[in-house]
Amino acid sequence: MRKPWKRAGARLVLLLLLAGCRVAGPQSSGASGQPTPAAKPYVSTAWAADQGNGTYKNPVLNADYSDPDVVRVGPDYYLTASSFNASPGLPILHSRDLVNWQLIGNALPRLPEAFFDAPQHGFGVWAPCLRYHNRRFYLFWGDPDFGIYQITAANPAGPWSAPLLVLPGKGLIDPAPFWDADGRAYLVHAWAGSRAGINSVLTLHRLSPDGTRVLDEGRNIYSGHDANHTTEGPKLYRRGAYYYIFAPAGGVATGWQLVLRAQNPYGPWEEKVVMDQGQTAINGPHQGAWVDTPDGRESWFLHFQDRGAYGRVLHLQPMTWKNDWPVIGEDPDGDGKGQPVLTHRKPDVGRTYPLRTPAENDEFSSDTLGLQWQWQANQKVTWSALLRGKGFLRLFAMPVPKGAPNLWPVPNLLLQKFPAADFMATTKVKLNIEWDVWQGKKAGLLIVGNDYSYLAITKNASGYHVAQMRCLDAPSGAPEQVVAEQSLPGNEALLRVQVSGPDATCRFSFSTDEGRTFQPIGQPFVARPDKWTGAKVGVFCAGTQPDTRIGGYADVDWFRITR
Repeated sequence: MRKPWKRAGARLVLLLLLAGCRVAGPQSSGASGQPTPAAKPYVSTAWAADQGNGTYKNPVLNADYSDPDVVRVGPDYYLTASSFNASPGLPILHSRDLVNWQLIGNALPRLPEAFFDAPQHGFGVWAPCLRYHNRRFYLFWGDPDFGIYQITAANPAGPWSAPLLVLPGKGLIDPAPFWDADGRAYLVHAWAGSRAGINSVLTLHRLSPDGTRVLDEGRNIYSGHDANHTTEGPKLYRRGAYYYIFAPAGGVATGWQLVLRAQNPYGPWEEKVVMDQGQTAINGPHQGAWVDTPDGRESWFLHFQDRGAYGRVLHLQPMTWKNDWPVIGEDPDGDGKGQPVLTHRKPDVGRTYPLRTPAENDEFSSDTLGLQWQWQANQKVTWSALLRGKGFLRLFAMPVPKGAPNLWPVPNLLLQKFPAADFMATTKVKLNIEWDVWQGKKAGLLIVGNDYSYLAITKNASGYHVAQMRCLDAPSGAPEQVVAEQSLPGNEALLRVQVSGPDATCRFSFSTDEGRTFQPIGQPFVARPDKWTGAKVGVFCAGTQPDTRIGGYADVDWFRITR
């Protein structure tokens, strides 16, 4: 399927990338897990925040990294985000300047409950918190149906410990641990009204110093019902004489950034709105994390903005202090409440680092998937194979769950985040039919959310075809519709989707001459977000007819994102 020179070249590139991703151990500065710089860092052609002149543009991560948290360890910054039902979960990203980011791992190979062996859209890993304490990394997250979990690692790239249920219960979300200077540890969290019956309340627990258990029933320390409804996502810090809680309020799409301060972790808490949308087009702006530069001279704040089908993208804001209150973003009228910036000088971290963005492309020349890929549920070894030396990903035509009306309950969809507001995804797919049992076997390129559409290769009695399919309101069980279908000369084609515009309009095309020409097919499709996430793009192979003999597979030669 691939020419020898291409395989050899891809293996060489892989070796260089692996060398660049190797992670060092603890250093005298206290930093650990910093990647050795790659010979040539990956830079997306769809979006790069670093403008190459000492400035950056927002978003610094133009992809769906919802509910971000960031920690600095020496000169290194590490970031994580919500991953909900996707597996593997809890992405870990690394940066030296808060602008150029590299995906270095996923801390959660599988969600801890069997509940997630099937797709559970919008459930699972909510709003994690990443901390570094006693030369060890801690990750806490809330699962609104099971409780608050914790994992730890000596190296942020992994391996991480098995999940530990620190506080079981319904509706417990957005946990943040805090270790005080006197040795006492605390855990603050919010509540999901859909499970707990209350929200807009922050609760504080004493936490064991090793972070493995709470020591009391907790005490409610703040209610946002008066002026800051939907207070959630708390992050607890200390600066000077004050404890601070950074917490968004007002809702994801329409809210603001609230900060509380007190001289005791139990309060009483003063409150102040320190950033809102202001005169900008950056709605929200929502939940995030405060970090400083290694010399402590500059403060910065990372938060997300809800962009619908494009997901919850990450912005970086300068942060200053005025009368012991933070001011986030720019403050044109000097009232102490900031608004987001679109461009700004990069953080002064003492040197300039090369442009770098999270990986998007995959030549499938390794025996492991790229870190950007996620399944819709806890993965199974029977879904795919990366055979050493073959240079392609083999996806098996697994039967869909019995009674599935569409792809919504199908777990073996291999997906990644939209990488920008305008991009093109292209892949080379070959459908292989075994025992000439072709009914219902299909493989292709997919855009998935609450609505979805895909371009797939299929076979029937007259030969191979390529078809655009569409499903509107998939969660309700709506059936798929055939938008357009054309015959193919064989079982292989290049499949492409162009995603563009503020509404994420998707246009499909295909090529049968190795990409020299592409032929449009079907109709434009407007992507929609999934439950709490943006839409995703990826590949799949499935058997969709009941009582059909198993077998069949697709070989995906490569997958590439371009502008």
